[in-house]
Amino acid sequence: MSDRPTAKVDTIMVDCNDIETMAGFWSTVLGLTEKTRLPGYVWLSPVSARGPSLAFQQVPEPRQGKNRIHLDISTDDPETFIAEVEALGGSRFEEHEISGFHWNVLADPEGNLFCLLKA
Repeated sequence: MSDRPTAKVDTIMVDCNDIETMAGFWSTVLGLTEKTRLPGYVWLSPVSARGPSLAFQQVPEPRQGKNRIHLDISTDDPETFIAEVEALGGSRFEEHEISGFHWNVLADPEGNLFCLLKA
């Protein structure tokens, strides 16, 4: 038996300038509900039964450069999903295909990139 403690990812915290826009965008896009709110913070419900929560922390500085970590999201209907992202203030960024594997890179309202795959 190991004495090493175990750990799990509990929350994916996203720094943002407009916490209301970002929490609203991601809760709608992923079908999540607001779980907890503290001044400058919003936690959404877990992204899956055993998965982490997605949360937002309001910060004063704008995002700079490319994000170093991103979400990969899958859906049965990518085009309808992309239209919803755009209607909520997000945007298309790039499209890629490698050896028959296709995905879109999208951006949320503050420019954070995420990938969309067909389920």
